[in-house]
Amino acid sequence: MKSHLYRTIGSQILTYEEFSTILTQIEAVLNSRPLSVISADPNDLQPLTPGHFLTLEPLTIGFPEPDLTSIPLNRLSRWQLIQRMHTDFWKRWSQEYVHLMQERHKWTEPTPEIKLNSLVLIKHETESPLSWELGRVIKLHPGKDNIVRVVTLKTAHGILQRPVVKICPLPGN
Repeated sequence: MKSHLYRTIGSQILTYEEFSTILTQIEAVLNSRPLSVISADPNDLQPLTPGHFLTLEPLTIGFPEPDLTSIPLNRLSRWQLIQRMHTDFWKRWSQEYVHLMQERHKWTEPTPEIKLNSLVLIKHETESPLSWELGRVIKLHPGKDNIVRVVTLKTAHGILQRPVVKICPLPGN
C-alpha cells in the first residue's frame, strides 16, 4: 500500500485534511477487496471482504466520480486532485491484486482448474473504485485438448462468456 501511495501522491504537497481524506479512501479500497466466498449457494454473488469484519456489511461506493485522468494535474482543483489520486491508486492496486490472484505457474506444475459454481472476480480495466464485478461459473467450454479456456458466467447484470485469463477464482472455492 505504501509504495502505491507514494507513487500516486508523487511530489504533491497535501494538507492534513487532504492526506486524511486520501488515506480514508484508500482504506475503503483495501477493505472492499473480495477475500473468499460466503456461501455455496450458486445464486449468491456476495464475497467475504475485510469490510464485513469492520461494519458487518460490504463497503459500497456512494456516488460515481467523473474520470479525471485526461485532465493535467495543474488544472485540477484540490478536491479533483484528491479524486484523481484515489482513482490512480485504485488502478495500480487493483491491477496488482488481480495479478496476484491470477498467478499462473509454468508447465512443470499443474494449474488449478476452474470448477462449476465457483465464484470468480471478473477482470475489467475500466472499473470504478470499490466495484469488483463477480460472477458464478455456470458452464465450462473445454477445447479439443480438454483444457478449459472459456467459461460462461452468471453475473448480477446477466450471463456472459469470458476467457479464463480474464477471471480470477476467489480462494475457498
